[in-house]
Amino acid sequence: MSIAEVRNLPLREKLQILEAIWEDLSAHVDRMEVSPAERELLDSRIERVRNGETEVHEWDSVKHSLGRR
Repeated sequence: MSIAEVRNLPLREKLQILEAIWEDLSAHVDRMEVSPAERELLDSRIERVRNGETEVHEWDSVKHSLGRR
C-alpha cells in the first residue's frame, strides 16, 4: 500500500494500521538502535514528564478522543 493510498483511507482504518505497526515495533524494540540525537530527545521528553511539564496519555484514551472529533 502506498502513502497516497493510506492518506485516502478513513480514520478508523488508519488507526488500525497504526496499531498493527506499533505492535510490531514494540515486539522488536530490543533490536532497535537509537542515535545519540534520538537518545537526547527521548531523555529530554522523559525529564519533562518527570517535572510535570507534560503528560503521558494511554493509547486507548488518545484513540477514543480522536474518534470523537
